[in-house]
Amino acid sequence: MLLADFGTSYCKLWNPELPGGPRLIASRELDPDLRVDRGTGHNGRRHCTHYVNELTALARGGMRLIKEDNYTLLDCGSRDIKFVRYSRGKVQDMGWNAECGASMGFTIELLERYYELDFSRLTVPKSSFSITCGVLGMSHIFDAVVNGSSEAEAVAKFVKGIALNAHDFAGRPETLYLSGGLCDNPLFVNSFPCQVIPLGRFVLLHGLLDPEPIENSP
Repeated sequence: MLLADFGTSYCKLWNPELPGGPRLIASRELDPDLRVDRGTGHNGRRHCTHYVNELTALARGGMRLIKEDNYTLLDCGSRDIKFVRYSRGKVQDMGWNAECGASMGFTIELLERYYELDFSRLTVPKSSFSITCGVLGMSHIFDAVVNGSSEAEAVAKFVKGIALNAHDFAGRPETLYLSGGLCDNPLFVNSFPCQVIPLGRFVLLHGLLDPEPIENSP
């Protein structure tokens, strides 16, 4: 069975019956005729036989990967953010923000490439910009650089602002499980004001395995 998470920037493909694990493909390089058995993601409906809502896939992936009854799982994608909160093994709350999280992950990746930065070498700044949108928030970087800040310092404040906004959106948990490509960004992960446990890019793929029931708290 071929599973896929069709993200805005990257597509994650996985055949759990074969060795090697999931693989990552840039969405722009995706075969337009590709068909999978079960899929999710922003571009998934036209490529799969059975489509699963992204929040549902995230919730099911959390159930498989997290061995706790109480937790908050946040997925930070290229264009949006979404979370699911479990209490006593049941879904207590969930949310999806495609507006204020606009192109969040994509913008961070774009800034890294444009300014030729290495996020593994940048330290978390003491202050941050107030960021509610990845695209509109870039004006803070330009203004800071014009006023004398280094490009690295300005981008670091931008990334921290994104992390703080995402933490607020998820309900400000003391411990946060993180899903998505930004799990590989040390500056982003360390900018959260809480303990962060990165799960990687493939949480939603795990949620596409044989569906498990999702129970809601009363």
